[in-house]
Amino acid sequence: MSDRHFPAPPSGPGGPPAPGTPTSAAPDLPGTPAPSGNTTTDHDRPAPGEPIPEQPATPAPSDRAPEQPATPTPGEPTPDKPATPGDRAPGDRAPDGPGCPGDPAPDGHTPGGPGRPGSPAPDHRANGRAQGAPAPGNRAPDGLAALADQLTARGVDLVRVLWSDLHGVARGKDVHIGELTRFAGPGLSFCQAVLVTGLAGNPLEVSESSGGGWPDARARIDPGTLAVPGYAPGTAYVLADLLDSTDAHAPLELDPRGLLRRQVERLTRRGLHPVAAPELEFYLLAPEPAAPLGWRGYSDHDTAGYTVGAAHDPGLLLPLLIRECHALGLGVLTGNQEFSGGQFEINHTHGPALDAADRAFLFKHAVKEIAVGHGLRATFMGKPFTGKAGSGQHVHLSLVDADGGNLFAAPDADDGFSGIGRSFLAGVLEHAPALTAVLNPTVNAYKRLASADSLAPTTADWGHDNRTAYVRIPPERGSGTRIEVRVADGAANPYLVVAALLAAGLDGIERDLIPPPSMDPHSTVLPATFRDALTALDQDKALADALGSRFTEVFAALKREELSRFERAVTDWEFHEYARML
Repeated sequence: MSDRHFPAPPSGPGGPPAPGTPTSAAPDLPGTPAPSGNTTTDHDRPAPGEPIPEQPATPAPSDRAPEQPATPTPGEPTPDKPATPGDRAPGDRAPDGPGCPGDPAPDGHTPGGPGRPGSPAPDHRANGRAQGAPAPGNRAPDGLAALADQLTARGVDLVRVLWSDLHGVARGKDVHIGELTRFAGPGLSFCQAVLVTGLAGNPLEVSESSGGGWPDARARIDPGTLAVPGYAPGTAYVLADLLDSTDAHAPLELDPRGLLRRQVERLTRRGLHPVAAPELEFYLLAPEPAAPLGWRGYSDHDTAGYTVGAAHDPGLLLPLLIRECHALGLGVLTGNQEFSGGQFEINHTHGPALDAADRAFLFKHAVKEIAVGHGLRATFMGKPFTGKAGSGQHVHLSLVDADGGNLFAAPDADDGFSGIGRSFLAGVLEHAPALTAVLNPTVNAYKRLASADSLAPTTADWGHDNRTAYVRIPPERGSGTRIEVRVADGAANPYLVVAALLAAGLDGIERDLIPPPSMDPHSTVLPATFRDALTALDQDKALADALGSRFTEVFAALKREELSRFERAVTDWEFHEYARML
């Protein structure tokens, strides 16, 4: 739900849910049993060129718990978690994430397991498509020549090769199908500077740009990620892994997808297979010349969330988005209009961590493309309007073993939550200040977090089925056991969000950390400004080392440059506040 506050859950902060208590529609955590359905998950994708191991996946926590499909593949998370209200500013009653507090969770996982439309809902064991595998019907044969033949037979003559920059923006090249085989091996060349360029088009002066003579990088096509959008006839999408341009073609340290892959590999070497499921909120905007910024919410009226139909969605864009993204193989589960006019939420199935992030990345690109085709704009920024609900990106996470068993589940424990789950949770909480910079990577994100009545957390705490907490443990147990991290901004890069959380959780496991008491009043206060968050990231050596020193250095520099431009800009607020009277 959007970031607007909803009444506190009746169970009270930190209180464990009573057995059988309905949960909101949030995806089951990886490794926990999904209500009336098992989660399916596959292994995260292997490094480029390596075979894809069949690993179970568990669902990742999202703001709104996606409905979970039947029995999952090993490694995939179950999305049948109760929906949680998103972070909402006062009066912004749209909660981020699955349902609002108090909403019952679906009895079973929604169909369409991790990324596979129409597949049974997985439980928190590992099942579902392997990360990087195409959705059913889109499965690509090995080799670009075979891929080109398959696409030509389907009427596709243009392949869009996509990758993520550090912001999460989709970068890429369109390739005519007749030329696709030219890009076998290391792939397409592009200027590496695009990875260190700000949103205003200003590259940092570093070795990846002017400091190194504007060097090339390569985008190696991953045929297993093939998707054919119905809204772009004759076009296919495929994701790429980023490599350097030397003869070795080593993975680029600044590739967000590669960074997540490395965190997944660190866990899988220990027999731990991460499962994730995102909940994404966004606004559709309509052009309005008379509006202060030239745009207004696509719908004018706040709805208090959980509304569907033409009354507040006159163009029926939500059903269109769900159908198109489902057909694209993105594993979308449910959707609804959120609290503020023009705000929507669409939840995704759980799956192997890399697969879940791939789908979230493509989802954001698809929503933007479809919106433009209808004369609108889609934005995932956390707080596009003063006094309106904020948009979050809740993430459900769990770990499963090689057989798909949920490692967060402990049937003999009083609360059904395992020691390894507690250590993972403790790692996330310990690194929460530094994580803030990655999970809330814009100046605007802190307007969402600052809203007094918002459900977005401001302290690093945790609670059982408590939507005011930084980490919520949904009521499902068994294969649906998982955690839901509720702080991330809708604009955050899904690859970096999942990678940073996995790195923090693994540190907790390796150090055998113990979390503080539930809803501890002495919990660490999160950074209140972007500058403070970047300082916390600089000071967290363990997290920086896990993510890679070069990534941390460049990410922080890129974001400090963004912050500096904001601090030099004169805002509309300043003009209205001072110009007439002073």
